[in-house]
Amino acid sequence: MPSEAASTTDPERPFRVAIVGAGPAGFYAADRLLRDEHPIEVEMFDRLPTPFGLVRAGVAPDHPKIKAVTRVFEKTAKREGFRFHGHVEIGSDLTHDELTSCHDAVIYTYGAAHDRRLGIPGEDLPGSVPATRFVAWYNGHPDASGHDFDLSGKRAVVIGNGNVAVDVARMLVLPREEMAETDIADHALEVLSASSIEEVVILGRRGPAQAAYTTPELRELGELTDADVIVDPAEVVLDGASRQWLESEHADRTARDNVEIVEEYSQRAPSGKPKRVVLRFLASPVEILGDERVEGIRVVHNELIADDGGQIRAHHTDREATIECDLVLRSVGYRGEGIEGLPFDERTGTILNEGGRVLHEPGGEPFRGVYTAGWIKRGPSGVIGTNKKCANDTVDLLLEDLDAGILPKAGGDSAALDSLLAERAPHRIDYAGWERIDEHERELGEAQGRPRVKLVTHDHLREKATG
Repeated sequence: MPSEAASTTDPERPFRVAIVGAGPAGFYAADRLLRDEHPIEVEMFDRLPTPFGLVRAGVAPDHPKIKAVTRVFEKTAKREGFRFHGHVEIGSDLTHDELTSCHDAVIYTYGAAHDRRLGIPGEDLPGSVPATRFVAWYNGHPDASGHDFDLSGKRAVVIGNGNVAVDVARMLVLPREEMAETDIADHALEVLSASSIEEVVILGRRGPAQAAYTTPELRELGELTDADVIVDPAEVVLDGASRQWLESEHADRTARDNVEIVEEYSQRAPSGKPKRVVLRFLASPVEILGDERVEGIRVVHNELIADDGGQIRAHHTDREATIECDLVLRSVGYRGEGIEGLPFDERTGTILNEGGRVLHEPGGEPFRGVYTAGWIKRGPSGVIGTNKKCANDTVDLLLEDLDAGILPKAGGDSAALDSLLAERAPHRIDYAGWERIDEHERELGEAQGRPRVKLVTHDHLREKATG
């Protein structure tokens, strides 16, 4: 158990930090720590055999430039004092208390991997699935390798107006030759190439001024090889509240640019491409229809009204419509889950914290030596780069507490940790094991003119990692 306070002048050993989660927030935190003047060791844990989180398993395969950030993370992993422990789940293989017994501080950065639900009738019909599952499937996430998607229908509806919604819509209409140049999972390449989907409807409950996707993602839709982008001109006529907000100093550049792009789309004449992506606004799903599987979705038309605080909210009207479809992908946000022993805010789906310091209770005292960063700290918002500032802010607080001499000093060390891991997680994969996976995937990809061909099952990943 932790004993006396850790000190910046401790001559016995470096300050030891555990980071739980090997995604962008975790690597940015590790880099900041290992660059600091204090002697620091970082032990990074992830329940997956592979590092890099959503950069590997969430970024769309046709966005290789975004994935290039892993080169920065690879440099961090090569720094003295860094160790990676893949295929180790905190809360299962190791408890929070066991982690703190071997580390002077712990930073939780494991993200928000679960989907939010709509809470409407028919949500669990076959053919209605979370977009998170679809994304994991085409990205080769080992938890999703056994999933099966029926793409034999003609129309899919994607519920949500964020980047993930745009990504899955785009993946449904990309031609095989474009997908075959990416690191998409082989099983997904074959199914998507044989897809019968001709139209994808992206459904947003508010207007184009409130959409959450970024401008580059939106612009990409207008550049699709095989699909026209369709927008009803009547749906992009802004209400008074949205127009007023857009013209105010509070509106950001993204919102203004998005509105301009959507307005331009609404004026385009279809060019006769074989597929369509339809942007629908001011429509909320109220029921997914079907007997044995999805046959359609009932939506209600919304109007936007500014509340007393100036927030523009969607309100249902009495106008309804039914969209016939064969597939519904629900992309209404990610949600984090707690770990036993950590205070968790069920309302926000985040670890209870103030600025990154974990709290015992709302408004209470900090949980000394325990911190959080990334989506599990602030909720699923921002892009990959957003996590850099978020992680740095958290590490700054940790170092401030270290300098103040208020952090507990762990009784255990790396030898004690290794002993625990040998007992609890004999399946552990170190960074050298990941490098063997990485080299193998790249070699397979080079033979096919692709960045990599992913191993997509836990068994295959473990086998290659251990040689």
